[in-house]
Amino acid sequence: MNSPSLRSSALDEEVARAEMYGLLATLFYQPPAAELLAQLQAAVTEAPEAGGFLEEPWRELVAQARASDAPGLAQEYSALFGGVGKPEVYLFGSHYLSGFLNEKPLVQLRDDLAALGLARDAAMPETEDHVAYLLEVMRYLIAGDDPGVCNLTRQAEFFARHIQPWLASLCQALAAHPRAKFYARLAALTEAFASVEAQGFDLMA
Repeated sequence: MNSPSLRSSALDEEVARAEMYGLLATLFYQPPAAELLAQLQAAVTEAPEAGGFLEEPWRELVAQARASDAPGLAQEYSALFGGVGKPEVYLFGSHYLSGFLNEKPLVQLRDDLAALGLARDAAMPETEDHVAYLLEVMRYLIAGDDPGVCNLTRQAEFFARHIQPWLASLCQALAAHPRAKFYARLAALTEAFASVEAQGFDLMA
């Protein structure tokens, strides 16, 4: 039988994973509002274990947040992901998987979401393969209340099918873009976190 301390540690880890997915989803979906930016600027930058794999990319993201303001981040977000026509950097999985938007990967994603009992909110203009939507689905699969859906097996399957094949390409495109500052740091943290997640899921196999 697991001791209470071990159960508590495992629970803390799951909460931390869900919170990280939620934060990344929020930052990719829209530029941070002043309140969120203030929280990032005041965040602790030391990991619980010195030298942890995520410590340096987290430290760099917080440092960039402290050097930024909300209007400047809104401008950076718009320059990278907005505008009329083709954005500088795409946030949609279909682009990286097939070279086009609204293609077969999106159909497969919608089928898998339906099997999980999930569907896009009609108020959301973006398609379901937006990186923020996918990261939020992962947060739900970790923190949700339905054990038939919200479990490690479903997390591993969804991650392997709909996130792992292309997320690194998005992160590398952002990291290399000359206008990306805060979002280059966000990309580095996201890629590092996804690598940790992939290793964890591989251990389950």
